[in-house]
Amino acid sequence: MRYDRMRPHQVQAAIAAGTPVVLPLGVMEHHGGHLPAGVDLLAVTEILDRLGDEIVTLPPFAYGAASHAVAGPEHGTTLHVDASALVPFFEALCASLIRAGFRNVHAVIHHQSENIAQGMPTDLAFRLAARNAIFRHLEAERGAGWWGRRDMADYYAQHGQGTDPFNWIRLHPLFPKNDVFPFDHAGEGETALMLALAPDTVAMERAGEGDPWWTETAPRATAARGEEGVQLALAHLRKVLGL
Repeated sequence: MRYDRMRPHQVQAAIAAGTPVVLPLGVMEHHGGHLPAGVDLLAVTEILDRLGDEIVTLPPFAYGAASHAVAGPEHGTTLHVDASALVPFFEALCASLIRAGFRNVHAVIHHQSENIAQGMPTDLAFRLAARNAIFRHLEAERGAGWWGRRDMADYYAQHGQGTDPFNWIRLHPLFPKNDVFPFDHAGEGETALMLALAPDTVAMERAGEGDPWWTETAPRATAARGEEGVQLALAHLRKVLGL
């Protein structure tokens, strides 16, 4: 279900049912001559579309901290927004979702998610914002010292079960840590994903056009290989979203 197409009674039903609400997080970043700027976002949105009415999908956020680590701005396909500008936006969004009653919110990201354990600017900005929003909501609702009161004595048990307030908003990489599907930048893995998910955006004849080492494996990509990656991501998302 797309949130932007839902009416109030449908949103209220989703909140009551605890349906996962998912924000696709992405960036606009140079992905060689053969792939579009939105690879990292398209990989998330197109795979989430396959979950259909199992989830509520929020309008995607496309303008993360891409960085100029891969390429500078000269290609026109990298739009970098500093993480410091993202935190207040994400915090306001998270606070709004909490006030609306959502308690099963997730963000899914592909960009730089090979470093998800340590975090990279876009996902760190979202996670900090979500924690800030939750802390502020709890203090406003329950008062200062809310965690230290006797009625929170089961907090650690709740935490172990994943039912404490800090699970209201979570972030996940699109893929689980694996040695099955190649994780790369505009190489075989991402090119295969686009061939499976958005083939109209791929121009294989331009692979390697003015690009360095990171596109060298792109010619090996096939739609069938990409579909294997899609299925791996879907199984992972169903698990982390509790579907």
